[in-house]
Amino acid sequence: MTAPTTRDSRVPGQRRGARASAADVLEPVLHELFAGPPPFALRLWDGSTTGPADGPRVLVRHRRALRRLLWQPGELGLADAWISGELDVEGDLGEALSAVRQGLAGRTVGRPAPRNWPALAAAAARLGVVGPPPPRPGGRAKVRGALHSRGRDRAVISHHYDLSNEFYALLLGPAMAYSCAYYSSDDQPLQAAQEAKFDLICRKLDLRPGTRLLDVGCGWGALARHAAVHHGARVTAVTLSARQHAHARALVAEAGVADLVDVRRCDYREIAADAYDAVSCVEMGEHVGEDQYPDFAARLHALLRPGGRLLVQQMSRGAAAPGGGAFIEAYIAPDMHMRPLGQTVDLIEAAGLEVLHTEAMRPHYARTIDAWRTTLTQQRDRFDALVGRPAVRLWELYLAGSSLAFAEGRMGVDQLLARRPGDADRPVRPAEWYGN
Repeated sequence: MTAPTTRDSRVPGQRRGARASAADVLEPVLHELFAGPPPFALRLWDGSTTGPADGPRVLVRHRRALRRLLWQPGELGLADAWISGELDVEGDLGEALSAVRQGLAGRTVGRPAPRNWPALAAAAARLGVVGPPPPRPGGRAKVRGALHSRGRDRAVISHHYDLSNEFYALLLGPAMAYSCAYYSSDDQPLQAAQEAKFDLICRKLDLRPGTRLLDVGCGWGALARHAAVHHGARVTAVTLSARQHAHARALVAEAGVADLVDVRRCDYREIAADAYDAVSCVEMGEHVGEDQYPDFAARLHALLRPGGRLLVQQMSRGAAAPGGGAFIEAYIAPDMHMRPLGQTVDLIEAAGLEVLHTEAMRPHYARTIDAWRTTLTQQRDRFDALVGRPAVRLWELYLAGSSLAFAEGRMGVDQLLARRPGDADRPVRPAEWYGN
């Protein structure tokens, strides 16, 4: 049962009959938008409040937040206000987002009817939010050119992954793995879970001393290093990111396996044809594009020798929402495309590969992201010093929303093992991958 709506309609010290507070003016607008009371409380810039007392509390620190929503209603306007510090929440952001989503379940949030526009315009004027669009906060991607052209793809990857190696090292931990970990026990720390993920991939690919592995989208080189150090594989590791390339080269040199790992900065379409024993692609396929994925899968098939294995770890999403949403597209990963797992299986099979095994890892990703969030929260001052407060707020929103999407099952992540058919196929024994 929802507690009665409460409203402190006066600024402290204000006499009865004085000018209406921001809450007085805004409350009818909220009722119109939500067809009833909103599922959250608001504390506005003048100290007045409105909304249910037992719901999450949203802080509107500056009226400019509402001006942003006038010019850009919806997810992007809210994100810009959050990044700018004009919008905040009391307590944990992830818990607040979850509570708001639950409160909105089954409710329709719509645009006001035309008959109400004059009253809403008058309310906006009384609140002092009418005016030119506020400047956007920094951090939006600036990409040009044809969709998924090589130049545009390089710019998209650089936007996100070239932010700062120091930032990612602090956030991701020693493993420097920006992908879903694999938790083999309930109390396993993140570093061990990432190492477990690397080893699981290597075992699924049947890596042995001398095995030739191509790691497409190698990140900062952690999987390539693991495959060389622990399995003796000879690795070609490929990334589009300049900073990842530099870090990965230094990483394998420090590990003493530079003779086994060749780190290249190039597009997957530029990889010379060869007969690799194994190919890994960990959370890079989301960047390929819808129309380009059949050619991508065909390219992976061509790069494998007969009998060679392919391991794809990739995020999935319902067919009705193939991208990451307006916020993700604008700030994190433009041009991203995800699909249901079954469609990716179809595309891999259509390329002539035999799918041997799939493994859903969705709960592992929620836990992985929560570990990153904990680090970001506990060491916020260090992150602020590295990239600035607006960028940290952007990441707070990104990680909180992503954790919620995986926890609630709106997004998934899966490992798909496939092979190019051939006479030398080794039998697949999943029990061997997981140990005792």
